[in-house]
Amino acid sequence: MKVELLVSEWCASCHQEEKVWQQIAKEKQIEFAVVDMAQPEGRALVSRLRLKTIPAVVIDDELKGLGVHTLAVAREWVAAAPAKVQTEMQNAGIALSLDNRLFIVAAMVYLLLGGIGLLVNGTLLSDGPTRPVALHLVTVGFMLMLVYGLGAHMLPRFTANPIRMGRWPWLQMGLAHAGMIAYATGFLAGWYAVIVAGGILIWLSICVFTWRIWPVLWPRPVKRDGMVIRIHGH
Repeated sequence: MKVELLVSEWCASCHQEEKVWQQIAKEKQIEFAVVDMAQPEGRALVSRLRLKTIPAVVIDDELKGLGVHTLAVAREWVAAAPAKVQTEMQNAGIALSLDNRLFIVAAMVYLLLGGIGLLVNGTLLSDGPTRPVALHLVTVGFMLMLVYGLGAHMLPRFTANPIRMGRWPWLQMGLAHAGMIAYATGFLAGWYAVIVAGGILIWLSICVFTWRIWPVLWPRPVKRDGMVIRIHGH
């Protein structure tokens, strides 16, 4: 059973409806996708069904309902679908997940700390012994965390493919923070082995992010009439 939820970022009630269907997607074995009407797939759906309001629920290519629905109503619509087999693959929605929110907050914190370090030590425009640490916080800390948070939130929405969740984002976050702390501590204390360890931990966090995002980047095989076709493919 295929369930598509047509939404838009400016639509406040869409967030409520998405929470309902994210819960249903955890319970039922359905092919669930949150479709942004600003994307080509969303515009095609609006045009085909001649929709004038959102959120809209489309089940197996037919419009099922408009507006916000209760969990009971949603469960009734997908009652024929089998129970969900637990998996780490999840579809992203328009709402920012907790892990992605924390990645972005961490990026802001690292940018702030790096900027303060450069100003306090007078190394904003000149060299100094602690400048590499401050620059590391600004570049790797800020930029990497921002890529982690925005990448995991935006890319699945562009391709409608699920991303690996569960323990993986937390492992990625733990490795990145441990690596940042180890690098800064090692550099300030002159412990070169700790600096190297910090670099390895950050590199491992990049590996975990790649592992999570890899399935998002490729066309997803879809079964239709006994055949396997690919969407978003060329």
